[in-house]
Amino acid sequence: MRGIFVTGTDTEVGKTVVASALAATLAERGTCVAAFKPAVTGLDEPGDAPPDHVLLQRSAASAQDIEAVSPYRFGPALSPHLAAQLKAVEISPGHLIAAAEAAAARADAIVVEGVGGLLVPLSPAYLVRDFAFELGLPLVIAARPGLGTINHTLMTIECARSASLEIAAVVLTPWPRLPKEIERSNRETIERLGEVETFGLPRLAIADAVPPVRSLPVERWLAPSSEASTSPSRQAA
Repeated sequence: MRGIFVTGTDTEVGKTVVASALAATLAERGTCVAAFKPAVTGLDEPGDAPPDHVLLQRSAASAQDIEAVSPYRFGPALSPHLAAQLKAVEISPGHLIAAAEAAAARADAIVVEGVGGLLVPLSPAYLVRDFAFELGLPLVIAARPGLGTINHTLMTIECARSASLEIAAVVLTPWPRLPKEIERSNRETIERLGEVETFGLPRLAIADAVPPVRSLPVERWLAPSSEASTSPSRQAA
């Protein structure tokens, strides 16, 4: 499997925009891209933009069915494990892995977007981090540029590395056209203490899809999957 896994420091930090921008950039360069998100919640909430899985599919210029992009879709804006519980549905890790592998097999690369942060449960005993580990894709971490981001981002980096996940980059978004001293300092501090490349993604105009961003070295971040048979949570069980 060749691709990228986009996670975030929290919810509402721009994961979908980052993932969609990466997918659009690859598609513009002639790569056949599959998009995948294990679960989508909050479909009952009104919004100006399309739902996450739809935006990913359109940005990737993918011919995938919506069901292939996101196997589990829920109305309430809740953690996936609770949304599934309230609907009397069980999110199956095996089904998620099989669905992601099937999507990747039909494309040159796959862009996977997580749900919330790495420690969000997809089911009571299966975290987003476990799913990322089993896919074995390099991580791109979406983070805010402003106050509080140093702590949240460095904790996410530490959480990922504790599970032997490779981090390709941190993308701060929306990155202002004229960053203030705090934003420049935040970026430098994350890069230095986290020992990771950082990039700024400006606020993008989003209609039916996210446009490509040519300044992001997305091809360099792509990597084949490593073998992973046991997730970190299962190892600790």
